[in-house]
Amino acid sequence: MKVNDSFRLMPPSYLFSEVAARISAFRNAHPECEIIRMDIGDVTRPLPKAAVEAMHMAVEELASSTTFHGYGPEQGHLFLREAIAEHDYRQHGIDIEADDIFISDGAKSDIGNFGDLFTPQTRIALTDPCYPVYVDANVIDGRQGVLADGRWSNIEYLDCTPDSGFLPSLPVSSPDVIYLCYPNNPTGSVMTRQQLQQWVDYALRHKVLIIFDSAYEAYISHPDIPRSIYEIENADTCAVEVRSFSKTAGFTGVRCGYTVVPRSLSVEFADGSSASLHRLWNRRQCTKFNGASYIVQRGAAALYTPEGKAQVRENIEYYMRNARYIRQSMTEAGWEVTGGEDSPYIWMHREGETDSWALFQHILETCGVSSTPGVGFGKCGTGCLRLTGFNTYENTVEAMRRISLLY
Repeated sequence: MKVNDSFRLMPPSYLFSEVAARISAFRNAHPECEIIRMDIGDVTRPLPKAAVEAMHMAVEELASSTTFHGYGPEQGHLFLREAIAEHDYRQHGIDIEADDIFISDGAKSDIGNFGDLFTPQTRIALTDPCYPVYVDANVIDGRQGVLADGRWSNIEYLDCTPDSGFLPSLPVSSPDVIYLCYPNNPTGSVMTRQQLQQWVDYALRHKVLIIFDSAYEAYISHPDIPRSIYEIENADTCAVEVRSFSKTAGFTGVRCGYTVVPRSLSVEFADGSSASLHRLWNRRQCTKFNGASYIVQRGAAALYTPEGKAQVRENIEYYMRNARYIRQSMTEAGWEVTGGEDSPYIWMHREGETDSWALFQHILETCGVSSTPGVGFGKCGTGCLRLTGFNTYENTVEAMRRISLLY
């Protein structure tokens, strides 16, 4: 039996798996050290009470033959899709219908799976640094080319540097698909409506599909920062939007997210004939996905009740308090910092630092604080670190105290 050769080309482990392995090795060697995790973007606060109560009720429904639910719609239950369309879009003046929404077990799955719709020859453009799944999923599907100096030859990397405020320039290679994430993971940078309009205009001119990851939109506080790409005129004809309940409602372990594929979005087959991307994604989901758990979807729907909204907002404010504290502390300690204002991530660099993994190891061994090496997100992350605001406030304060003493 022969397997996919693309797996031989990939790094031996996923970024966050490698971070976890190094932390585990250090913990085993130094069991007396209390490590504060500031690396992976996992949450620490409990689920909102409204979601917990709704999931308990859903379990009770499944325990009775009169209210039992078996297979649900592959696209997601209408009660959740309608709640999303109303509260996340229509109340903000965005014309998205329930039928445009597909519920999944998380944004990561949809981002990885969407490549099923692309040909091996599809040309990809993405920001550097970026969420590693954007790259790895396309490598698995054979769109990578040759790896040279940390980059794949068939992928256009859009450099994000301090000089540009960690925002990319428009592509030069005429890609077919562009991955954008704003508020950005890992840099915490954001785009204004005017800046995002340039990307939509480019996509419309060049017949490009934008996959817009807005998993962190709930952390936006400034009114001039768009929460959805569909706030931009005609974006519904060139963009897919992916969202998650993981960072908004603490569903990292519960698993639920959704992708918006507007019916107005048209693509082409190899012979030039047009096709509905909505229809293709629906066909893919019906073949390979049986839908997210009914229990989980009931919990997600409860997040849109008045009580649920208030509880989600309380969690977000808690994490943003942490992020602001990290930003202030690291700035005072002499680091160059972005993020922590409309994003729970803090992206930091110090003059003279050129080895992210060495910096990660030094802070881990000296301070007992874990981070994420910036180079793991791309070549432009060399010498940088990412910290998250998702730990407890007390641990966040202690972690900053330790790092500040070192520097």
